[in-house]
Amino acid sequence: MSSIHITDIESAINYWRNKESSVDGITLSPSLRSLAHVYALMVHFHEEEVATSGFPSLAMKAWLEWYEHLSDTPCIAICSTSQGDEICKGCGRTFEEVQDWTKMTPPQKRKTWRRITMENTAWRFNRYSERAVLKETTPN
Repeated sequence: MSSIHITDIESAINYWRNKESSVDGITLSPSLRSLAHVYALMVHFHEEEVATSGFPSLAMKAWLEWYEHLSDTPCIAICSTSQGDEICKGCGRTFEEVQDWTKMTPPQKRKTWRRITMENTAWRFNRYSERAVLKETTPN
């Protein structure tokens, strides 16, 4: 089952707050109101994720518009899965995630992004640049 994490809802809300600010400080735009309603229910029921099935259509449209402004892929063009690694050292995705990326839905891609961000082990999270600095400063 596909789902969206609460942090993505929060990010989408902030995106819409910046995009369509309230004229009176109280009234919310329809897109923002629809996302805020989903967020409020998640907080009330102590849910970290919400299923995309049954997701309100206006909230989904607003979420997808927020999603469209993000980087699509975590790839940094250093793919170790092509060398046989099960997890890519460059981006942190599994072999299957790398292969199926173009077929994945936005919520599936965001779930992968969240996992690799939380793991924080891929070179894309400064490991590669840190290694380059170490190599430059280490005497031969």
